[in-house]
Amino acid sequence: MIGQTAKTLAEDMRAGRRDPLDLVVEVFDRIAAHDDGALFIRQTRERAEAEARAARERLRAGNPASLLDGVPLAWKDLFDLKGTVTTAGSEVLRGAATAGQDADLVRAGMRAGLVTVGTVNMTEFAYSGIGLNPHHGTPRNPRDKAVHRSPGGSSSGSGAVVAAGIVPLSIGTDTGGSIRIPAAFNGVVGYKTSTGHHPMGGVFPLSRTLDTLGPLAHTVEDCVLVDAALRGLAQPEVAAVGPARLDFVIPDAVMFDDLDAPVATAFEATLARIAATGARVRRIALPQLRETVEVIARLGPLASAEALDVHWDRLNGPDEARMDPRVVRRIRMADRMTAVDLIRLHDHRRRLIAEVDAVLGDALLICPTTPSVAMPVAPLEADVEVFFHHNFRTLRHTALGNFLDWCGLAIPNGADGDGMPTSLMVCGRHGRDAALLAAGLALERVIRG
Repeated sequence: MIGQTAKTLAEDMRAGRRDPLDLVVEVFDRIAAHDDGALFIRQTRERAEAEARAARERLRAGNPASLLDGVPLAWKDLFDLKGTVTTAGSEVLRGAATAGQDADLVRAGMRAGLVTVGTVNMTEFAYSGIGLNPHHGTPRNPRDKAVHRSPGGSSSGSGAVVAAGIVPLSIGTDTGGSIRIPAAFNGVVGYKTSTGHHPMGGVFPLSRTLDTLGPLAHTVEDCVLVDAALRGLAQPEVAAVGPARLDFVIPDAVMFDDLDAPVATAFEATLARIAATGARVRRIALPQLRETVEVIARLGPLASAEALDVHWDRLNGPDEARMDPRVVRRIRMADRMTAVDLIRLHDHRRRLIAEVDAVLGDALLICPTTPSVAMPVAPLEADVEVFFHHNFRTLRHTALGNFLDWCGLAIPNGADGDGMPTSLMVCGRHGRDAALLAAGLALERVIRG
């Protein structure tokens, strides 16, 4: 099963070449063989076997629940699973009440016949782009067998579990880059949906304004298929378009500052390949990106303000001492914000979204997903200031998209001299998900080179 796509597995099961229950056995054998105790928070083998048996009966009857019936997947530890505790990667929630029902999207997955094998690790309370977790350990990035490197965050386990070939799909969340960064660091595809694209019920929040959901997978096509299945569609609404119909813009601000050389080289090579297809590629002035960075620096981060509301009681009680101090520090960036700051931040955000949307129109913006490849974990754990430097830099491109309410797609586009993946990000204004995915389908092979 290593490296097999969700589409291939689903086709094999519909054709009778694979059995859903055998596939579940393979998944748990792979988990044991992978030998990374920090990867899963919770394994749900009994549930997976029951769901696989039900899928087997539907497939044998010729009545699949969706195009992905029987395909195994893992959920980020923010999604409620009935009868279990959603810990959000934290120690302080271990004793919380068990979920009375599955999260809305988990229920949608069950209706589509997707098989839940468990919940995977993450940055505590989803607040970091690096993926470190002092409570459950930091998952290893499977792309480097010798050095423990960052798996990206906050959906660290989601990126690593797909890259390791244990499951072909994992569903994560993205508030500032938490799907696209793990996708980039682990060399898989990550799709950040537009806000409101999927229901948020039963998902532990970080920032209710910025939180979004989406899949990590081996291919854009798998992202299209699982997105359709989770929305109850019998067939995807998205199809590839001819490259000549695609219009890409490259911004002149922020997203090309201080790139690592392999990232810059991979981007320029990808750009040449895209242009050779006949797609339109043009460079544009987008000073609003620089202004967005300045506004947030002056008034404060929106995610911190909303996270402070979520965690107010924890941060003003004994639980604060049990939380990752790096996460606490990020949330407490909102301590200095006033109510007026928050009102002005929202006002600026609305204006900047409108201005940038007017410039983009139906064009898709392209840039490197992250300024660097995955970095070794040891220096990040040893020096908190080194951690914050890399965390801020890693989130720089992706977080702009959350603030400006974009959808986004991260696709591998090369590697550095050590074989660590680089990644291209394609972004569209809010609601342009279908166009974004259609472009990804059309050019994924070209982008990958």
